[in-house]
Amino acid sequence: MKIAQIAPLVESVPPRLYGGTERIVSYLSDELVNLGHNVTLFASGDSVTSAKLVPCASMALRLDANVRDPIPYYMLMLDRVRERADEFDILHFHIDQFHFPLFRPIACRTVTTLHGRQDLHDLKPLYVGFADMPLVSISDHQREPVAHSNFVATVHHGIPANLLEPSYHAGGGYLAFLGRISPEKRPDRAIEIARAVGVPLKIAAKVDRVDEAYFHEQIAPLLQQPGIEFLGEINERSKSEFLGGALALLFPVDWPEPFGLVMIEAMACGTPVLAFRRGSVEEIVEPGITGAIVDSVDEAVHALPRVLALSRRRVRCRFEQRFTATRMAKDYLAVYHSLVERAAPAEHVSELVPLQPALEAGMN
Repeated sequence: MKIAQIAPLVESVPPRLYGGTERIVSYLSDELVNLGHNVTLFASGDSVTSAKLVPCASMALRLDANVRDPIPYYMLMLDRVRERADEFDILHFHIDQFHFPLFRPIACRTVTTLHGRQDLHDLKPLYVGFADMPLVSISDHQREPVAHSNFVATVHHGIPANLLEPSYHAGGGYLAFLGRISPEKRPDRAIEIARAVGVPLKIAAKVDRVDEAYFHEQIAPLLQQPGIEFLGEINERSKSEFLGGALALLFPVDWPEPFGLVMIEAMACGTPVLAFRRGSVEEIVEPGITGAIVDSVDEAVHALPRVLALSRRRVRCRFEQRFTATRMAKDYLAVYHSLVERAAPAEHVSELVPLQPALEAGMN
């Protein structure tokens, strides 16, 4: 199958440091190639992929000091995709809704994965106006605010099975917080939990420009307490050691988390997850198997001993069963096949036969 993947330009694919969407696009593109498909990736020029790369900016826009407005670069990328659209069976967009007006005439050959929160008032009329554009949610909870939109599937994220090395004997003796320093991620809760149970906490997190004031005013003073260590942003190579050495991952979010990639990264390392009941958490964490789900800091403090007692081998096993890149790619192939089958003339159906095994595997 000929597949176009259209990625955000803010980060490279995969990102050098933090960047969930670009990381998923990377895993998906590479796994589709591994499964024998012809994949073209539209992304920044510093991306690294086994797919055919079409550079749409010289480098990740976040890293280019000359870039003030990303919109012109997206317009140029979409025009390049438009020019080559007929080369592909399916065009898979990961850039929110920028492409809707331009690609509406071939909506049946497109699919858009929504990577962000959908509980924003202005999105409802957008999806009503573009009701023919097929959408994929990354969790069932994510789609609830716009449930009547044209969703064709929910596909949970997955990461390569061998990306992160499992550790069945966490030797670091600390709790971990990984992600972004922001009000919705609630690193202050993580610090409060760690202090209450008397276990050291290591925080590996990015501070976006928009969150710098929050970090300096609200979080930095808390980092001066005993047992709290701030590592800053870490790269992919450091994650196995950081997550694998942790007793548990704290995921104390306070917003409708669309997915939460760090949860399955922890599980890949065999590390259980203590998470707050928000957004996708109940779809990802299995209480008593891969972690615990709580509603308050007090509940978290009382639940932590149970989390630390969970089998790390079982945590890793559930990751392999539910959250690998291979499973994700096969789920998307099922979506692609379904859309193409609807759009393809009857005389072309025979060309789709090789996809049937992947479709069946993705549905199992």
